[in-house]
Amino acid sequence: MTSAKTQPARGMRDFLPEDVRKREYVISVIRNVYERYGFEPLETPAVENIETLLGKYGEEGNQLIFKILKRGVHEQTGEADLALRYDLTVPLARVVAEYRDKVPRFFKRYQIQPVWRADRPARGRFREFYQCDVDVLGSRSMSVEAELISAASVALSALGFDDFIIRLNHRRALTAILMAAGVSLEQHDQALVALDKLDKIGRKAVQDELQERKVGQAAADQLLDFFVELGSLDHAAEIAAGESRVEKTQALNAATLGRVVEFVGSNELGAQGVDELRAILDFAAAIGAAKRIKVDPTLARGLSYYTGAIMEINVKDLPGSLGGGGRYDGLVGMFLGQDLPACGFSLGLERIIVVMTERGMFPATLLTTPAELMITVWSDDSLKESLSLATELRKEGLRVDLYPEADKLGKQFKYAASRNIPFVVILGDDERSRGEISVKDMTTGEQRSINRSLAAAELRRALSEREQNT
Repeated sequence: MTSAKTQPARGMRDFLPEDVRKREYVISVIRNVYERYGFEPLETPAVENIETLLGKYGEEGNQLIFKILKRGVHEQTGEADLALRYDLTVPLARVVAEYRDKVPRFFKRYQIQPVWRADRPARGRFREFYQCDVDVLGSRSMSVEAELISAASVALSALGFDDFIIRLNHRRALTAILMAAGVSLEQHDQALVALDKLDKIGRKAVQDELQERKVGQAAADQLLDFFVELGSLDHAAEIAAGESRVEKTQALNAATLGRVVEFVGSNELGAQGVDELRAILDFAAAIGAAKRIKVDPTLARGLSYYTGAIMEINVKDLPGSLGGGGRYDGLVGMFLGQDLPACGFSLGLERIIVVMTERGMFPATLLTTPAELMITVWSDDSLKESLSLATELRKEGLRVDLYPEADKLGKQFKYAASRNIPFVVILGDDERSRGEISVKDMTTGEQRSINRSLAAAELRRALSEREQNT
């Protein structure tokens, strides 16, 4: 039975070697894609001044910030002056304001670091987790949204996902819908918090929450009726069999935007939002990313700093999302004193890893081979020579483990098998006298001798053949 003294704090986790390898693999794939799009890396401190974070995430976000009490005698007051990083977007805004003269006019950055939220721990919900953000600051062009959608799509495809969609909406269009439904302006933030849960908890629960948040029943009914009606467009927009997925998606998006225009009427905000959504779809089509996009006017994204397009990635038959983001043109201005356009996207690294694990999407060698080969130790007298051989092979780029002490060969083989190491190198007295090594294939049990001077080349060839056969 596990002792509470050895368990990590609630909502926190220890990451064993296999967990770390999974995360590093996902990060390496995503980083490679983002850098091909011209994004640069950024890192910020785990701790921020509390005033940097407060007021940026809406009412629920403020309650989930991990506050750090003032030190010394001030601890007794319960006052906080610092806080753990809640997300990566607000720190980015602070950095751009602080180093405005040092960052490019169009600052494209990616950032992959842990964040902390004082949430109630549950299955799949942690108080410390990694975020994987990519943002563009300095441009109001809708090509930015299209590029972010494309980069996120390519990254997920590179990881092996092929059944995801990117839901797209616009805060101005959503504001116009709320107004057309009769939701008072002062109730918009409350309504958005509830609407953001529509795909997670369903109509009835959202309707109850809207009433709890003092949104009038007539307005709530009209709003939810409109969203239910939009759901029926999936069938109304079906077109003849044989036409491409892109054409079907374009037809559905056109029908959805047309219905939004009808509902909001002459509302200027709504017209601006729809125009920008159409521009994003056009740019996305130009770069081959349109087939993944579904315009979804129910998408709300609860964070209060979004000002324009909002996006979220969903996988078929999986609750929740793999990531999301949007445009936040006003956030940097809170620090800089002048508006700076910005748009970003965050992939849910932890969620991606969970789904990939459940679906068996990780490469087999990543999870089973901490080293490509292990060198045995024949005797205490031969330990130095085994160390020397390990060093030689590592210099040749091989991943080499060394059994740390003299032991029976059977125990050494058993240890290598327990760690799924594919090849074991034996450097016994006979091998040393002949200038050779023996190599045992732990899968087949075959053992053969190799000239020591050719060891690296022969081992690389054996590893290559094994990889081709798995």
